Amino acid sequence: MPNGRIDSVERAMSILSAFSSQRRRMTLAELAEETGLHKSTVSRQARSMLLYGFLTRDADGRFGIGASVWRLGLIFRQDYQNGAIIRPALRDLVAKTGETASFYVQAGDDRVCLYRENSPNLIRYHLEEGMRLPMDRGSVAMVLRRAAGEEVPKGITFTPAGSVTLEGGRNPNIASVATPVHDGDGRLLGALAVSGLTTRFTADRRTAALDLLESHAAALRLRSGDLGENSL
Repeated sequence: MPNGRIDSVERAMSILSAFSSQRRRMTLAELAEETGLHKSTVSRQARSMLLYGFLTRDADGRFGIGASVWRLGLIFRQDYQNGAIIRPALRDLVAKTGETASFYVQAGDDRVCLYRENSPNLIRYHLEEGMRLPMDRGSVAMVLRRAAGEEVPKGITFTPAGSVTLEGGRNPNIASVATPVHDGDGRLLGALAVSGLTTRFTADRRTAALDLLESHAAALRLRSGDLGENSL
């Protein structure tokens, strides 16, 4: 296959990626529409995925994520057993900014919200842990791309620490700040971010939040060995 890509694997990944917290169960027709694959292709692919537990199918014929995905997710989380040091940082960011704080990692062509503490405000930017988002826009995406040595759009301004502030990136009503988190050897671990409504998360508040983010990122770098080599 050109570029070492395998069509059947990519089809399976597109089927798994079609599910979300809003679409936990889908019919064959809905999966075909969501993935852009023919129904016959989805049906053939699904048979193998059902066999290995990556999909389930209920009595109404609707497909859902299988237990094998959960098992792999647990393994992934065990490799990132950093909640003990990440979550306190997120809670502190929420307490001091009043906005939502998150920690993301890059997963292929997407970014995954691994840890999150939501703002106490009733009107807020809400996203669930485990959600996958594209890498084409948003402060987190820009930070992860630049830190990984990937090209970023022109006009994006970074601080010396590699942080960035954006307004209306993925959502026109949301402003965010993000900074990279590295381990003691300089390896990229992920990105810390604070996000909120543009009407509330003003430029001055974003500047203050950015200082807090970079301070926490520096502290996390010093503590990255606390849980062992694979802690972060």
